[in-house]
Amino acid sequence: MFIGSMGRLEHLSLSDAGFSGNIPISLGNLKSLQFLDLSFNYDFSPSLQLNGDTTWISKLHSLNHLDLTSVHIKDTHNLFQVLNLLPSLLHLSLDDCELDNSLIPPHAFQNMTSLVYLDLSINMLSSPILESFQNMTSIESLYLSGNNFTLVPSWFCNFEKLTHLDLSRNSLTSIPSRFVDLKRLVYLDLSLNQLALKDYFLSSIINSMCRLKFLILSINKLYIESMEHFEISKCIRYDLEYLDLGYNHISGHLPTWLEKLENLKYLVFTSNYLHGPIPLSIEKLSKLHGLHLSNNIFEGLIPESIGQLVNLTNLHLSSNKFYGSIPQNLWKLTNLRSLDLSNNSFNGGIRESLCQLVTLYVLDISSNKLDGSIPEILGKLTNLEYLDLSNNNFNRFVLKSLCQLVNLFHLDVSSNMLDGTISMEKGCLLNLWLLNLSHNQISGSLPKNISLISLSFSEGLFLGNNHLNGSIPISLCQIPLSSLDLSKNNLSGEIPNCWEDSLEILSEINLSSNKLTGAFPNSFGNLPALLWLHLNNNNLQGELPTSFRNLKQLLILDLGENQFSGSIPSSWTIDTFSLVQIIRLRQNMLNGSIPTQLCQLKSLKILDLSRNKLHGSIPRCIGHLQGMILTPLAPARSPIPFERVTSEGWSSQDAMEVVKGVELNYTKILKLVVHMDLSENNLVGVIPDEITFLTGLHGLSLSKNQLTGEIPQLIGDMKSLESLDMSHNQLSGKISNTMSALTSLSHLNLSHNNLSGPIPKDN
Repeated sequence: MFIGSMGRLEHLSLSDAGFSGNIPISLGNLKSLQFLDLSFNYDFSPSLQLNGDTTWISKLHSLNHLDLTSVHIKDTHNLFQVLNLLPSLLHLSLDDCELDNSLIPPHAFQNMTSLVYLDLSINMLSSPILESFQNMTSIESLYLSGNNFTLVPSWFCNFEKLTHLDLSRNSLTSIPSRFVDLKRLVYLDLSLNQLALKDYFLSSIINSMCRLKFLILSINKLYIESMEHFEISKCIRYDLEYLDLGYNHISGHLPTWLEKLENLKYLVFTSNYLHGPIPLSIEKLSKLHGLHLSNNIFEGLIPESIGQLVNLTNLHLSSNKFYGSIPQNLWKLTNLRSLDLSNNSFNGGIRESLCQLVTLYVLDISSNKLDGSIPEILGKLTNLEYLDLSNNNFNRFVLKSLCQLVNLFHLDVSSNMLDGTISMEKGCLLNLWLLNLSHNQISGSLPKNISLISLSFSEGLFLGNNHLNGSIPISLCQIPLSSLDLSKNNLSGEIPNCWEDSLEILSEINLSSNKLTGAFPNSFGNLPALLWLHLNNNNLQGELPTSFRNLKQLLILDLGENQFSGSIPSSWTIDTFSLVQIIRLRQNMLNGSIPTQLCQLKSLKILDLSRNKLHGSIPRCIGHLQGMILTPLAPARSPIPFERVTSEGWSSQDAMEVVKGVELNYTKILKLVVHMDLSENNLVGVIPDEITFLTGLHGLSLSKNQLTGEIPQLIGDMKSLESLDMSHNQLSGKISNTMSALTSLSHLNLSHNNLSGPIPKDN
């Protein structure tokens, strides 16, 4: 960077310019500079040649505004000493700079008596550092969000000029009673803490701040037993514009004093325990822009008077107990951008008047009892980006009627009773990221040119649980998909073998429960992001693939209920499946022995090889499967940490397993299941003692083999077992007394063996 003849420059902003490397010390030559903004240059840092020396800043004697937001300054050693040499400094932003207490000396702000704005948000500071602030009585705006503060000292309330205070995203459990002295506060954000304030204390604090416009207390542990008895003083009623008490423990009805907040623009009570109806007087909040009452226990009809709130841009009433039809008067909300009525009990059809809300970006009326046809007039909502009509009783829908929605990226009409075929015009809905038509009654074949529907289904294409037939079009390989679900249809023919590593975001393929034939497509091995692969319950044939070149991230491999033959490849090692947690090869025609290489799979939690023609003995190394071993450091019930996999991702997966003698389909708790099923094969020899090392197993089935010898003596060590089936073998000897230690066991089948002696009685 070259600093030319700019000696008289007063204002310099280099924000978000993509600079990297050393901050040039020549900036110190700009002696007239009053405003310097270097923010959001993430790879910018003080000169390492000078050991992080920032002395050059002290030359800027006229500087009153310095912004180093998201600049790499954690390696500086004298920044705060230098800042104390700037008598005119008024505004200082050091948020997201990786600062901790060790980088700020005890008297860091001693001479900054003129500072009016300080932002230290998103750092690693803790409460002791607050002692450095005591002399900053001139401060007006103080932002300390996203640190590790656990308490606020009482002297903090000496900041009599303070108008803006942000202590959100810390670990505060209380605030001092002297908060009542902060009478000039206009903005107060204490959200995302651990504040367990009672209603009387909270009321006294709030009612002392007569100038408040923004009050944000969401995501705490506030306890208000009866909101209608919680009073806000007259002095605060006129100015308050933003009130957020969401995600707390607030009960009661909506209080009548709300209607007196004449200038209220945003009201947020999301995720509390409020109940009763929305009062008719809601119309008095005429300046309201946002009404957020989702996830409470509100009930009854939505009053037509809500249509009088003509300034509303966001109306969120989801996850309550509202019923009746969607109010007719909603069409009057001509400024509405987001409407969420999901997860209630609304009935009737979609009113055509709803389609007059042409400013809508988000419309979510999912999980209700709405019926009839989805009106084609929805296509007039040309600004829509997100449309969710899922989990209702709609029976008719023409996909191409939405072709005018050129901005739509999320379309979910799953779990209805829609019939018909998938019919699209070329270039229609090109910007869709997600299309979910699953769990309907859609028939016909998939369009051969399905890739023309959207340029990218980067969130997924979900067509499972329908009546689709025909083959899978090759054009699917041309779409940058994230998830592909065609399960539980009547698709036939071979799976296209055209999957390329250019599909770098494809994480899920579910083609299960169809009538697909042919061999396993080797090109699946090219998909580096693949996490979930479900091909079970088809008619696939041939040998299992020996090479999965790129499947380093795979967590589930389900090839059960097919006609695969040959042996389990010995090449399936830790190098191939370093993270795999579920291998399911149940009900095929596999032969050969169980390869010892499977014992290397340290993350494996479900191994199902049942109903094949495997022979040989159970390998002794089976006890090395660490994912099935319960240890204090790695409980078997906890999923192996994996940053790309969210709980939501796991909750959408399923697997069928026989546990306790019953075939169960595991879905939402699949990631917690630890199970081994080697039943219905031709396995011989003794049950290896090492199998008792698998102390995390919930279910173990070895039935219907030709196993001999005794039940392992240390079977009682497997204390997590809930289901144990060793029936239909040739086991002999006594039942080990240690089995009585299996106190979680609810299903035990040892029938059809040659066992003798007493049955253990203890426990």
